[in-house]
Amino acid sequence: MEKYKVGIIGATGMVGQRFITLTDNHPWFETVVLAASSRSAGKPYGEAVGKRWAMESGLPAWASSMVVMDAEADAAKIAELVDFVFCAVDMKKDEIRALEEKYAKFECPVVSNNSANRWTPDVPMVVPEINADHIKIIDAQRRRLGTKRGFIAVKSNCSLQSYVPALHPLLKYGLDKALVCTYQAISGAGKTFETWPEMVDNVIPYIGGEEEKSEREPLKLWGHIEGNEIVSAGGPSLTAQCFRVACTNGHMAAVFMSFRDGKPSMEQIKADWAAYSGRAQELNLPSAPKQFLHYFEEENRPQTKLDRMLENGMAVSIGRLRPDTQYDYKFACLSHNTLRGAAGGGVLLAELLCAEGYITRK
Repeated sequence: MEKYKVGIIGATGMVGQRFITLTDNHPWFETVVLAASSRSAGKPYGEAVGKRWAMESGLPAWASSMVVMDAEADAAKIAELVDFVFCAVDMKKDEIRALEEKYAKFECPVVSNNSANRWTPDVPMVVPEINADHIKIIDAQRRRLGTKRGFIAVKSNCSLQSYVPALHPLLKYGLDKALVCTYQAISGAGKTFETWPEMVDNVIPYIGGEEEKSEREPLKLWGHIEGNEIVSAGGPSLTAQCFRVACTNGHMAAVFMSFRDGKPSMEQIKADWAAYSGRAQELNLPSAPKQFLHYFEEENRPQTKLDRMLENGMAVSIGRLRPDTQYDYKFACLSHNTLRGAAGGGVLLAELLCAEGYITRK
C-alpha cells in the first residue's frame, strides 16, 4: 500500500524521538518531515538532537540526515508536504493551541500528544480501545474551523493509561468512586538519569498539573457527543496523587475502587479484563496489542522492568486484585508512558483516524 506521508512537530524532544522510532518501518506511515524550533531548523536532525537522543535504539540513518524544518515559520510548507502531522512540542499552552490550529487551517490533520487542546469542546481526546466513537466530533470541529481535511485530535495524559483502561470494563457494574496513586517514570518529564541526576535514589511527591489531569480527563473519555461538543461523564468520582519515581520508563498506579449497588466478584472482574477489546482490536490496527489488558496472578506483578514492554509497550498490565478494608477492591496496574502513554498512543490514534477515513492521502 502507498504509505501516508507524516510530519513530526517537536521532533527533538523525548516524545518526538519516540515518534521517529515508531514510524521507522511502520507499515502505513513514512516520516518525510522533522520539525522543531528555530534553534534546530536548518540543521541535519542528527546534529540538532546531538547527545539528547535518549531512545534505546539507535538513531535511524534517514532521520539523522534529514534537515530539520521550522515548526512555526515553515508550517504552510510542511502542511503541503505531508498527509498529517504528529505534534509533541514544548511551548506555552496558548502557543500550542495556536500552532495546532494553524496546521489544521492549512488543511493538515494534527494528532497531538500535547495537553493544550484536550479541553477544547470539539477536539476528541481518544484512547482507541475506550472511546473511538468520539472521533465523530471531527465533523463539527471542521465546520467551526472552516476546513475540509484539517482537524485536531489528541491523546489523553500518560498517567491515565494504566488505570483508566482497567476501570473502563467495570463501569457497567456501577463503579462509584476510585482513589488512584500513580508512580511515574522520569521519561514522562522528558528526562533521563543523565539529565536529571537529582532523581537517582529519589521520589518527588508532586508533578505539576498531573493530579488535576488524572481526575478530570477520564470523565471526558467516558463522556458523550452532544451537538457540537463532547460532554464529560458525571462520574465515577476520582481522586489522585501523582509521584515522580526513580525509574526510566513505565507509570505504575495503585487503585482503590467501590461500586454503588453491589460489587462484582473478583473472578468476574478478571474475566472482564481478559475478554475486553476495543475498536483498535476490531480493526486490527498495526500498533494495537492483541490482548489489551493482561492480568498477572503472581503477587509481585506487574513490575516496571519486567512488564512495561508487554506487547511492544502497548498493553496494560494488572495485578494484585484483592478486597480492601475501606473500598471494595484494590489492585495495581502498569503502562509504558512513552509508548502506550505518549507516542505509541498517538500512532495508534492516527491509525484509527486513517482506518475510519478521517485522515486521507492527498
